[in-house]
Amino acid sequence: MTDILSTGDYELCSKLKAMRFSGMAEALEELLRDPNSDLIPFREKVGRLVDAEWDLRYNKKLNRFIKKATLKYPHADLDETIYDPERLLDTRIIEELTKCKWVEEGRNLMVTGQTGSGKSYLANALAICALRQFKTVKYCKASHLIDELNRAEAMDNYRETLANLVSFDLLVIDDFGLMQLDLNKCRNLFEVLESRDPGRSTMVISQFPVNAWYDLFQEHTYADACLNRLLHNSYRLEMNGKNMRDLTPLNR
Repeated sequence: MTDILSTGDYELCSKLKAMRFSGMAEALEELLRDPNSDLIPFREKVGRLVDAEWDLRYNKKLNRFIKKATLKYPHADLDETIYDPERLLDTRIIEELTKCKWVEEGRNLMVTGQTGSGKSYLANALAICALRQFKTVKYCKASHLIDELNRAEAMDNYRETLANLVSFDLLVIDDFGLMQLDLNKCRNLFEVLESRDPGRSTMVISQFPVNAWYDLFQEHTYADACLNRLLHNSYRLEMNGKNMRDLTPLNR
């Protein structure tokens, strides 16, 4: 490759950058510095420029969506470990969930399993699948969700906070069941679930099996109401395989 662009080439790339076509400008610079670029068909050259700009804009938008989602694992990915037979995962179901049709249909997903089985990581990976389709996502721990509503109530902006929480296409609630759901907490959780549009999805992650959730509520009227909204027409994913936290790092 040549290191120096001609004045005309430099001005052309500068114009593209000024018009905010940075991806296209960088791809053009690469082509112009390639001594073999004359051997590349015109259509392929144009395709490279368009693809570079498309990829840049897609990734910038995706990163904005991921940042807003406040994921615990913003780089989570479904790698080959999901096929490890010791994890006892239904990979066919997981592969289907990655298509996010369930989010489009407003279905809920309950992810349960033992501590250390990788529930939160897999849930974050599924959330990223939805983000890649530019579905809006919000991840939060159950305790943080309730605390946020309590603070909002004290600061007299409860309705605004609630409206924000219920607006996401997918609301992910992690560590469900690790806090006592007294009357006030039951009411706040019910408000969130009741206010969410039937066409929006909720994912709940818990180390407790679904059949034990009813007893987590101190107020059983709210237990019936909340669980009816969560479990009706929902999907379930159980993770009771090996403890992923006991794995030896590969770089040792």
